[in-house]
Amino acid sequence: MSVNTNDKAFELVIFDWDGTLMDTVGKIVSCMQGVAQELNLPVPTEQQVRDVIGLSLPNIMPILFSEHQNPQQIIDCYRRHHLASEHPTPLFDGVELLVKQLHEAGYLLAIATGKAREGLDKVLELTGLDQYFHASRCASDAQSKPHPEMLHALLSHFDVSADKAIMIGDSIHDLTMANNAQMASIGVSYGAHDESRLLGLKPLAVVDQPSAIRHYL
Repeated sequence: MSVNTNDKAFELVIFDWDGTLMDTVGKIVSCMQGVAQELNLPVPTEQQVRDVIGLSLPNIMPILFSEHQNPQQIIDCYRRHHLASEHPTPLFDGVELLVKQLHEAGYLLAIATGKAREGLDKVLELTGLDQYFHASRCASDAQSKPHPEMLHALLSHFDVSADKAIMIGDSIHDLTMANNAQMASIGVSYGAHDESRLLGLKPLAVVDQPSAIRHYL
C-alpha cells in the first residue's frame, strides 16, 4: 500500500542493474574474454572488465579492445556470446524483497543502466521486477554513464528535484553520474567495484548487502 512521501528524505530511488540488482559481473567478464579469444585480441583481465562495467557497450569496446578497428563487429560478437552464455545471473539475495518493500512504502522506483533497452526489458520481465519499477533509462535512450542524461531524464519524467532522488549502484561510473547530476548516492560493494573505490566518490553510504540500503532511505 502506498503512503505519503512527504516525510521521506527521498521520493525517487534509482537503481543500476548489472552488479547492483542482478549478479551479472561474472557473465560479463566471461563474455568479454570470449570475444577477445574469438577475434584474436589480447584477453582483458577480470579487473579490466570490472572497471568498465556500467558504461554503454560503444564506450566499453574502445577501452578494452583499442587495437580493433571495427567497434560494431566487437559489439555484435559480444551480444552473440552473451545470448549463448549459460552463466547463471541470479538476483542478489534480498533484492526482490527490498524492491517490493520500497514499492509498497510509496517510493518512486526507476532504473538507470548501461544495458540496451531490449536486454533490460527482457530481464525485468524474467525476474518479475517489472511490476515494481515506474520508469527506466538505458543505453538506448541516453548518453553513457557517467554523463547525467539518464538521471536528468528520470527527474524530468517524475517531476522530482535532484535533492529528493538518490542513485544506487556498484560502480564508480554510477556514483560519478549521480555526482554529475548533483544527486545523492549509495554504493554497493558486492558488484563491480570495492568499497574503497566507491567511497572516493563521497556516497551517502556503501553497503555490503541489499537489505542494508533501506536504512539510508
